[in-house]
Order: sequence, then structure tokens, then C-alpha cells
Amino acid sequence: MTIKLYNTRTRSKEDFDPIDRDDVRMYVCGPTVYDRAHLGNARPVVVFDVLYRLLRHTYGADHVTYVRNFTDVDDKINKRAAESGREIGEITAETTQWFLDDMAALGALEPDHMPRATQYIPQMITMIGDLIEKGFAYSVRTESNDPPEEYVIADREALLGEHALFEVERFERYGELSGQSTDEMIAGARGETAPGKRSPMDFVLWKPSTPDLPGWDSPWGRGRPGWHIECSAMSKALLGDTFDIHGGGRDLMFPHHENEIAQSCCANGTDEMARYWMHNEMLQVEGKKMSKSLGNFFTVRDLLEGNWSGGWKVPGEVIRFVLLSTHYRKPMDWTEKKAGDARRTLQKWYDLTDGVEPDPQGWWAIRNPLQNDLDTSGALQKMHELARDDIRLPSRLPELRYAMEWMGFPFEAGNTPPKHFRRYSSSSENEGYTVNLSWTGTMESKDQQRLSELGHRLFNTRRVAIETKDFTEVDLIKSTLDDAGVEVRVSKDKVELEPGPGFDPSKLESLK
Repeated sequence: MTIKLYNTRTRSKEDFDPIDRDDVRMYVCGPTVYDRAHLGNARPVVVFDVLYRLLRHTYGADHVTYVRNFTDVDDKINKRAAESGREIGEITAETTQWFLDDMAALGALEPDHMPRATQYIPQMITMIGDLIEKGFAYSVRTESNDPPEEYVIADREALLGEHALFEVERFERYGELSGQSTDEMIAGARGETAPGKRSPMDFVLWKPSTPDLPGWDSPWGRGRPGWHIECSAMSKALLGDTFDIHGGGRDLMFPHHENEIAQSCCANGTDEMARYWMHNEMLQVEGKKMSKSLGNFFTVRDLLEGNWSGGWKVPGEVIRFVLLSTHYRKPMDWTEKKAGDARRTLQKWYDLTDGVEPDPQGWWAIRNPLQNDLDTSGALQKMHELARDDIRLPSRLPELRYAMEWMGFPFEAGNTPPKHFRRYSSSSENEGYTVNLSWTGTMESKDQQRLSELGHRLFNTRRVAIETKDFTEVDLIKSTLDDAGVEVRVSKDKVELEPGPGFDPSKLESLK
């Protein structure tokens, strides 16, 4: 089966036919590095990580090149430096590493190239010069002592230099990718201010810098690049004038990707920048847009460390599972229930495959949905089928084991689950009954001891209650354990306690 991908440019699902099967090339827009990556930033990383895996599996790892950039020159970064008093380079280096660490926790492979915008300033200057020489761009002299509000200027010195601007009307196909009307595009372009624009839709290629801001010498004076030019310059340098796939979030379709197409095609003299354009939809939290004002905003690191409304540490594998459980072209809603369900599913899968040798036949179970426009939700459903434990049928757990790792749910040496899903247990016997304690990941010994004591207390209290018909204390113990995130199972000769992912031992303190 041929890989089929939905092409935003043509608004149709197409067979993927690379320009060169020995050199398949993909570019995905990366983050602006001034803060921690939030959950919405993670979705395109995980989505295109699966596509990268699919391309490598199909064409060979040595025949695929994946580029994802870092924007490390931007007014948001300048503002953060001015507010914090820290050096810009210090901020970008720190937040770049944060991003890499957080995405690694989600199981994302590192791209083949991760260029920083500041490494490609000469190429940007060359491309801007070509656009002006060919008549697609123009420069405007700035003489004002009252610079636009977009600039973060500590000493408010005059900006004496030139803006370079792309003239949108010179590119007839502008707007084809997003399909927006002229009025919609004018409204969307209003945020980018610059003096001397010939049209409201013209966008900045180069802008002047004051001494306190990052700047490079250029034919238009000391300045820095606009946002859009960096991706055109870096993709050209690393992938060529035209390449196979350009991806990113739907929010980048206009104006960012529209502007990339215009400046790349005009500078390179090509009909297209990329053959296939792919965009993932946006993300919500509990049915609402994620925002700090609504109190539902959190970063990937917040989830990993338990600093979110759910209150429990969410393993990276769980975040990845939730992100992949919705097709990339559909809006995704992060909910605490989805996270909990994903945690339980993965725990079951890791329990079933602990120590199992992988069988490459597992690829054929997930192959069809993945090749059908990267249907990761369909692939996960196929994995549910592999996990069915039916003694009447041959075991497909070796296939599940292979599919899990292929989809980015790793195992450690010896085919053991990662520490978050490694199961531990202890038991203690007393007067003909047993208390079994089962948990995953790490748990402090004092909490293990406390749970064991409560298990014995529960059994003996229940034994007395059966005779007195007063289950008040039994109900209190069980409800307190439940509130602390402990699953309780009691039988005539056994108590089983299993702390879940949201286990909070502090809630047991009320049981004296």
C-alpha cells in the first residue's frame, strides 16, 4: 500500500511520491525558544515524529532527512531578556535544552538537523538581496525617533536603518495555501508593523536594531531578520530549493507558511517550495482553549512533574499516547480522564509484554492505518486488538511488543518496561489471610509500610463488622484509600491494594 497524505495545498488526500526516493526530505517549523514548551507545542513534534518513523521504515533511515528549526532571534526573546535582566544567549541556550529534554521524554526522535536561526543569518541576507534585485521586495529608510511598538528598546534610541519588505502583490499565487480572502489576509497581517509599507499585506524581511538588541551588518544597515525568512533560508540550505514535505501546526498556515512559499518561490525561481503541506489541528484542555486566564494552561514539564490540575506525574509515554489517540487533522482535547485511561492502557500493555521478545510481524497490524494519512488513532486501535488475551487463539503479544516500540513506547534492556510502568509487589500474611500491595514506578518505603498496615487494619475491621453489622469504620478506611488514589479489593482471605497514578499518601493521614 502506498503512503497517502492529506495535502493542505490541494485540499485532498494524495499518494506520496517523493521527488527522489533516495533522498526524502521533510521540514517542520520548530519552537521560538524563550520559555517551556506547552502541550500544544508538543503535538506537531509527536505527529511528525511518527511520520519520520514511517518514512524511515519505508525508504530507509539513510534516505530520509528531517529538519526542525529553532527560532532564537525574536522580539519575544528580546522582551524576556529585558524583563529578566539575563543575556539573550543564556535564555535561548537554556530553553532550547529544555525543549529537547521534554520532547525526548515524549519519545520523539531527534531530527537529522536542528538549525538555529542565528546560524543562518548570511543565507537570509543573501535571499533578501535576491528578492530585492528580482523586484519582489523593496527597502524603506527609517528616520523616526518613535519606533513601532513591536520593538523592545531599553534606551528608546532612534532607529536609523532600513526595513526590507516583501511585496505580496508581486506573487500572484499568494493565499492559495490558506484559501483566505484578501480581507481575511489583510486582517491577519496587521500584527506586523513597519513604516513605508506599500500594502497592508507586505511583510518584513529585515528590520533595524538598536545597540541593545541583537543585530547583524547588512546592505540595509545593522538589523535582524523578520520571522518568516529564516525557514526559507534554512530549508534551502539543508534541503534544496524544493523538497517533499513541509509541516507544522494549523496556526502557522497563515501568514507564516503563506509567506514562506511566496519568498522561497520568488527567490529560487521555482513553482513550489514543498510538494506536500501538512498541518495538525489545534489542542484544547477539557473542552476549552488552553489559556492562562482560564487556569488550564500547563507545560509539558508541568505534566511530567505533576504540576497540573490532575495532580499526578504523567509519564511521557502517556502524554504521547493521548496526543496520538486523535487523528492529527482533528482538534484534540486533553482531559484528565483521557490521561488516566491512557495510563491504564499502557500499564496493561507493558504488563502483558514484560520480557516478551518482539515480532516484526507487528508492523503489519499497524501498517494500513499509518499509511492512510498517518491515522495514529487507528494504529492504537489495532494494538488494542493485539492485546486481547484469548487462550483459544495464538498469542499476538510479540507483535504488540514490536508495535509498541515502533510507535514510540519504549522498553529498556532485557525487554523490561520503563520505570514508570515497571510493576512491583509485596505481600504479608497474618492469621490465615494475606495483604497484597502492587504498584508501578517508585514509591517510598514509608508509604509501602503505611499501606500494608492499612490493609491489615481493613481486613480485621471488616471481620469484626461482619459480626456487629456496623461497617462505619470499614467504609471510612475504604473511602479514604479511594480518595488517596488506591484501588481496593477485599475477599474472604485477601486484601489487595493498588495505588494508581494519582496516589497521594498525604490523604491517608486522617486515618489515625
